[in-house]
Amino acid sequence: MTISDATANAHVFDATADNFEAEVLQKSMQVPVLVDFWAEWCGPCKTLGPILEKLAADYHGAFRLAKVDVDKEQQLAGAFQVRSIPTVFLVKDGQLVDGFPGALPEGQLREFLTHHGIQPADAAADDAAAPEAEVAPVDPHAEVVRLRHESGAAPDNAELKLDLALALLRTGAAQEAEQLLDALPANLATDDRTIRARSRLGFAALLKDAPPAEVLEAAIASNPDDLRARHLLGALKIVDGDAQAGLEQFLEMLRRDKAYEDGLPRKALIDAFRVVEDEDLVGQYRRKMSSLLF
Repeated sequence: MTISDATANAHVFDATADNFEAEVLQKSMQVPVLVDFWAEWCGPCKTLGPILEKLAADYHGAFRLAKVDVDKEQQLAGAFQVRSIPTVFLVKDGQLVDGFPGALPEGQLREFLTHHGIQPADAAADDAAAPEAEVAPVDPHAEVVRLRHESGAAPDNAELKLDLALALLRTGAAQEAEQLLDALPANLATDDRTIRARSRLGFAALLKDAPPAEVLEAAIASNPDDLRARHLLGALKIVDGDAQAGLEQFLEMLRRDKAYEDGLPRKALIDAFRVVEDEDLVGQYRRKMSSLLF
């Protein structure tokens, strides 16, 4: 395994202490990053490394692979408390969420990725130059009708039930959507679409007994440090479709008190990123959040 091998794949890169924050922590806000701690002299690393690089290519950008040479990057190895190599960690949304030591076979590696909702992307998504076709907006109520019919004709098709739950959420039918989500099989429970739907349901549940927007706005005007009111107002704006106003409230919470209620401002932003469909807006606020956190 050589450095040139590691960089031959567009989704594989060499992580260093200098680029770790930007290329691993911040990029993990957009796409999961596997961090592979290895060394030239490590026999099992020479088995695991090529398999990870193959998967990075096969998954077409569904995750990135960061290679850390422990001999050259002892500071990073120490920060992650690496005891043996190879050791692999998964970083999502700026946080270490899982990992494993040793060289796993390809099948178990795929299971590990699936467990964390990482599925191979369409090869077409790997072509950054491919023009995006404009899609006409879909009437959510018409979509619910269509999906009810298709799901009724194929009651064992869990994918259709997930699609129906998502369509129901867009019409405000949160209770029925939640029932469908609760009944999904395990392989879909960690799907990115399910996670996004759960985040939307979380905002809806938060607002169940919340005061109206004008009351929350008045509370914030009289006390800008009323972070509970900011949290509720941000959730209300997100649910009502005013994404930027909602994100701004959560960001202001982060500016005023990062540690409020065990990191709630950051959690609220991450949940909102899963819900908001404007990728440019999400990218803008991810960068703002990162600048405050790191």
